Amino acid sequence: MPFGKGRFDYRVICSMEKQDLLYKGLKKYFGFDTFKGNQEAIIRSILSGKDTFVLMPTGGGKSLCYQLPALLMEGTAIVISPLIALMKNQVDAMRNHSEENGIAHFLNSSLNKQEIEEVKRDVLSGRTKMLYVAPESLTKTENVEFLRNIPISFYAVDEAHCISEWGHDFRPEYRRIRPIISEISVRPIITLTATATPKVQHDIQKNLGMTDAVVFKSSFNRPNLYYEIRNKTEQIDREIIKYILSQGKKSGIIYCLSRKKVDDFAEILQANDIRALPYHAGMDAATRSNNQDAFLMEKVDVIVATIAFGMGIDKPDVRYVIHYDIPKSLEGYYQETGRAGRDGGEGKCIAFYSEKDLQKLERFMQGKPVSEQEIGKQLLLETAAYAETSVCRRKVLLHYFGEEYNEPNCEHCDNCLNPKKKVEAKELLITVLEAITALKEKQKADYLINFLIGKESSDIETYGHNELEEFGSGADEEESTWEVVIRQALLDNYLKKDIENYGILKITKKGKDFLKSPVSFKITKDDEDEDNMTDPESDDSDVISAGGSGGAADPVLFSMMKDLRKKLSKKLNVPPYVIFQPSSLEAMATSYPITLEELQNIPGVGAGKAKRYGKEFVDLIKKHVEENDITRPEDLRVKTVANKSKLKVSIVQAIDRKVALDDLAESKGIDFNEMLSEVEAIVYSGTKINIDYFLNEVMDQDVLQDIYSYFKETETDDLEKAQEELSDYTETEIRLVRIKFFSDMAN
Repeated sequence: MPFGKGRFDYRVICSMEKQDLLYKGLKKYFGFDTFKGNQEAIIRSILSGKDTFVLMPTGGGKSLCYQLPALLMEGTAIVISPLIALMKNQVDAMRNHSEENGIAHFLNSSLNKQEIEEVKRDVLSGRTKMLYVAPESLTKTENVEFLRNIPISFYAVDEAHCISEWGHDFRPEYRRIRPIISEISVRPIITLTATATPKVQHDIQKNLGMTDAVVFKSSFNRPNLYYEIRNKTEQIDREIIKYILSQGKKSGIIYCLSRKKVDDFAEILQANDIRALPYHAGMDAATRSNNQDAFLMEKVDVIVATIAFGMGIDKPDVRYVIHYDIPKSLEGYYQETGRAGRDGGEGKCIAFYSEKDLQKLERFMQGKPVSEQEIGKQLLLETAAYAETSVCRRKVLLHYFGEEYNEPNCEHCDNCLNPKKKVEAKELLITVLEAITALKEKQKADYLINFLIGKESSDIETYGHNELEEFGSGADEEESTWEVVIRQALLDNYLKKDIENYGILKITKKGKDFLKSPVSFKITKDDEDEDNMTDPESDDSDVISAGGSGGAADPVLFSMMKDLRKKLSKKLNVPPYVIFQPSSLEAMATSYPITLEELQNIPGVGAGKAKRYGKEFVDLIKKHVEENDITRPEDLRVKTVANKSKLKVSIVQAIDRKVALDDLAESKGIDFNEMLSEVEAIVYSGTKINIDYFLNEVMDQDVLQDIYSYFKETETDDLEKAQEELSDYTETEIRLVRIKFFSDMAN
C-alpha cells in the first residue's frame, strides 16, 4: 500500500474502516475482540493524522492506543519514554505479540555501538514499527540525522506529565521535544499520561504546540480502590507488618521517600518472615531488574520501593499500596495508588501522614530555584489538604484532576465510612468571597487566610491590604476553620484556582450567584475529643519528643500504671516521665507485656530500663490480666535486623571513645539535629551514655546547671515547653542537657 512517509490518505482510511482492519489488527496483534473505553476513538484520531491528547488513568490501556496504529501505519512510530526499564518492558511486550523481534526497538544509553547499529539496520529496512527513545537520546545530533532519513508515522510522548513543571515527575529535557520534532520532521503527535491536573494538561499542550489537539479524557475514578490516611506514629513499622501478615500471600507495594528507608524496611520485613525485596534507583541495574521480575513472577509478595518503581509495570493483582511517607504531590500519590487493583479487584491504598514529614519535604526544597520551591510548596499544600480533610477522599482526589464526583458517600474511603458531622457555614463562605473580591482575586489561599484573621505581614502591608475594611473580618475563627471553608468552596465549585497562575483563587459564576443569593453551605468539622485533652495540673501533660501516641486500649490499667509511676517517682526522686514515657504506658495498656522480655518490645523501653523499673509494672499487668480474665492480643514482635541498629551501636561506641558529636554527625553523613535524635532514641530506650566531655567543651557550666535543674524540677520533658521556660537558651543546648539528664536519672 503506497502510504508515502507514513501518511494515510482519505481513501485508505475509508477502505480500512470498511474492511474493519482496525478490529482485525486488534485481534491479530493483541488477541482482543473489543476495545476498552476511548481506545478505538483515540486510535482513529491518530490514523486520521490529528494531534491527540490522551488522559487515561493507570490500567486504562494507554499503550495500545499508540501500539496498534503504529503496527497498522507505514513507517516507524517514535515513542518518547522517560525510563530505560519502561522501554525494555514495552519492547519485550511488543515482541511477544509478533513473530519478528525487530518489530520494536529502543535506542538509549544502555546499548553498545554494535547493538545501536543493529537497531538502525532494522529501522532502515522497515521492519521496526516502534522505536522507543529517551528524550536525551532524541536530542543527540547523530540520532536527529538518522531519524530525518526514515519515514515516521507519528510521535508518541509517553508519561507526558514530565513536560510540566507542575507535574509530579518534571524532566527539563522533556521541554525540548517540540524543537527537536520540528528539526526531524513534523508528524502528528499523541501525548499520553495517567495523571494531569487541568494546569498540567494546559502546560503539556502549550509546550508541544498542540493546543488544537483532540482531547480524550477518561474518568479518574477507580471505584474498586479504598483510600485511607493513618496518623504516623512511632509504631508505624509494627502497624504495617501486622497489616501485611493479615493479607496472607497477596501482592503489595510499600513506597518510601528515601533509598535508605527502602533498604532498612525491606530488611525488617524479611526479618519478620515476609517475602519482600527493595527497589530504588541507587541499586545496580541487574539487581533492580531481578527484584522487579521476582515481584512480577510472585517469587516475593512485597516490593519496598521509591517512586522509581512501578511506571509501566503491568501487574494486575497488586492488592495494597502503602505509603510509608506522604508523597510530594497528589499526582504522585494518585499514580502510585493506581498500581493497586488494576484487574478491577480489591485495592487498598493506605498512606501514613505526619506534619513532620511535610516539614522535612519543605526542607529538601531549600537551595532549589525560587520558582521550583514555590511550585513544590503549592503541591505540598494540596497533599496536606487531602491528608487532613474530613471530606470524601475520592471527591477531593477527583476534583484535583478537574473531575466532579457528586455521590454523597463513596462508601470506600475512611472518611465516608466514618463520617464527621456537618455544620452550617454560609456566613463564613460569604466572608471568604467578600475578602477575595476585596483582594481583586489576585491572592493564594495562605495570603487570604492571613488577611481574614488580621495577621500583619510585609506583603499585606506593602499592598496596603491591612487598610481594607475586610482585613481581619475572620479573626473570630481559627486558621484551620478557614482552610476547611476554602477547601469545601473549591470542591463545591464556588471557587477555582487560576490555571496560568496556579494557586490564585478566583470566584466562579456559582460563587458570584451565591453572594447575590446565599444558600445553605455546610462544612465537615471534627468533634473535639475530650479524652485527648490534657490537664495541665496532672503529669499527663508530658509528651514524648520522639513521637505521638495512639491512646491506651485499657484505660483502667493505664490509670493504675500511672499511679505506680507516680509512687516510684516520689520514692526515687525523679520526674515520672523519666521512669516510663506516657506513650510507653499506653503501649503496655494495649499489648499487656507480662515478662521483662516482652516489656522490651514496648517503644521507648530498652533492656536497661526494663531491668531497672520493669518488674513492678509487669507484675501489675500480670495481676490485672489474671483478675479480669483478659485474653491478650497476639502480640507481634517486630524483629529488627543488625543493620538497623548498626548506626546506634557505632554512635554509642564513638561516644565511649569521646568523639565530638558534631564530628560524629559529619562522619555519618547526617546533620547535627539528626545526630541528636539518634542519641535521644538511645537514651530513651534505656542505654546509659556519658556526653560530659562534649558538654564541657561547648557549654558554660552555668548554662548546663540551669537547664539540668529545670528538667529535675519539671513534670515533663516536652521540648516546646522547655523552650518557653528557658527562652535564653537554644534548642540545641536544651536537647543536649536533656540527653545528659535522662541518661543520668533514668538509665
